[in-house]
Amino acid sequence: MSGRKTAALLMAAVMFLMSAAGCRSSGQSTGASVSEQASPEQTSSETLSVSSVETASSVETPAGSGKLLSGKTGSSESSSGTGQKNSADKKSSAVFSGKGITSDMGTGDFSGWILKVSKVNSWPDGDRKAVQMGASLENRTGSAQDSWEFRLDIGAEPKVSDSWNCSLKTSGSVFDVTPADYNKHVDAGGTVNDIGIIFSTVQDVNIEGTYRVDASTKEAVKMTSEEEKTYRNAQIAAAGAGNTAAAGSGVKKEVAAADKSGTPFANHGKLKVDGIDLVDAHGKAYQLKGVSTHGIAWFPQFVNEDAFRTLRDSWGANLVRLAMYTAESGGYCTDGDRTKLEQTIDTGVKAATDLGMYVIIDWHILSDQTPLKYQDQAKDFFGRMSAKYAGQGNVLYEICNEPNGSASWSDIKAYAEEIIPIIRAHNPDAVIIVGTPTWSQGVDKAAADPIRDYPNIMYTLHFYAATHKDDLRNKLTAARNSGLPIFVSEFSICDASGNGGIDYDSAAAWKSLINQDNLSYASLINQDNLSYAGWSLANKNETSALIKPNVTKTSGWTDDELSDTGLWLKQMISGK
Repeated sequence: MSGRKTAALLMAAVMFLMSAAGCRSSGQSTGASVSEQASPEQTSSETLSVSSVETASSVETPAGSGKLLSGKTGSSESSSGTGQKNSADKKSSAVFSGKGITSDMGTGDFSGWILKVSKVNSWPDGDRKAVQMGASLENRTGSAQDSWEFRLDIGAEPKVSDSWNCSLKTSGSVFDVTPADYNKHVDAGGTVNDIGIIFSTVQDVNIEGTYRVDASTKEAVKMTSEEEKTYRNAQIAAAGAGNTAAAGSGVKKEVAAADKSGTPFANHGKLKVDGIDLVDAHGKAYQLKGVSTHGIAWFPQFVNEDAFRTLRDSWGANLVRLAMYTAESGGYCTDGDRTKLEQTIDTGVKAATDLGMYVIIDWHILSDQTPLKYQDQAKDFFGRMSAKYAGQGNVLYEICNEPNGSASWSDIKAYAEEIIPIIRAHNPDAVIIVGTPTWSQGVDKAAADPIRDYPNIMYTLHFYAATHKDDLRNKLTAARNSGLPIFVSEFSICDASGNGGIDYDSAAAWKSLINQDNLSYASLINQDNLSYAGWSLANKNETSALIKPNVTKTSGWTDDELSDTGLWLKQMISGK
């Protein structure tokens, strides 16, 4: 996903912006991909090195300063309020201290503090391996707590370059994490979210998992797979309690039958949102499934009718998403050719319409972070686009791809409430898709405070399977259980950089969550039937591109001309 005083600080700052759903050079916590942000000429050789920013071995930084540090030896300290894996021969462990902690190691009791640790992103850093670690801490002690602390042994001595939403000390291979000034107090049942640390180690680390705290030893013991499954079910049940009406009262909607003839739009017509589901003109749950282009400024050749026909007839796709970057080189709001970009959108909308497919016009914010930055341009753009395509029921609008950095849900919601009425003035019932915080992974934030004054609104969740796993899957399920309609408008099966290896096991788990009846750990949802678009329709030399880099054809691809990701996605869309 992907992009002051000195070159070193600039490089570190860019690495921070790239982290999450991102850290994609284009294109989660984090989201979606570094591949998205990079122009076609960028390669992995341009990866920035975190180790280029170093300080003395012991450094203190005042809370909220966001100063970068690197502890080479001994101990180091940092404290950051920027807000926003281990050794094969050394077992990772975490130790907590906090008043009022109680814990029973039985599989049904999860009182105490619960720590979730994830690898948000990773990348090579010379001869070291850089990692962005994300963590959240849940207070299940039964009472409010005025402070918290945990110590996590990652099994290898780290070189730390940044941390946020915490104060951090390191000693050897141990992180000692305490609150920032603003997140010390945690209500009963509350969670400290978005704790982040960027560090590098010589060897691989593997600290991902859910930990529970033993009251007597205060050691966070990693849950067994059975315990974690029980814990997930408890979370899901709690999230769904009292919300069955919003989620459809547990009643499964009839699902639209697969098309045997005709085009998708001819058969299903204009779509609308009903509860948590996208439904067709006949009121049946309908799943949009297709692909997203890469940035149309960089790969416009794939926006053509023959390409879309291949996706429809050979893959079984009914959707194309047109990704128009706003801030990167060639972006609509920076140095891009706006006339050419709008012509490419028109070419895509016309091709999809002629083929009876659905199409998303995507305002693809990424390095601009907050949709507020170019809000005036967005108002003008969506006003003209919604007027131009007012009579076309196959057009959907995605108004902010991946808000990130300091962009809060309140910022995004305020922006959406400015843009939605502009679209509604021309198209009163178009489906509008709204991004969520942290590279469109913060569906929990939207679920807690949804947009209430407008119908036919959906919320985005983006994932990259090798980076985003059970935590984000659980978050999706809980948000839907609470009544939030979710659209997976971008995903891939590699890591959040848009590159790296494919995680087929995690990809299979996401596929199952998206498609299957009777989710194995979410009995409250009998059919998710989520709509989705896979990233990306391009021949860029990266894992998430669907076409092999040496293939120049812009349509009619054989299976041999598809990348491993492209072949997997084709099989998913076609139901194989």
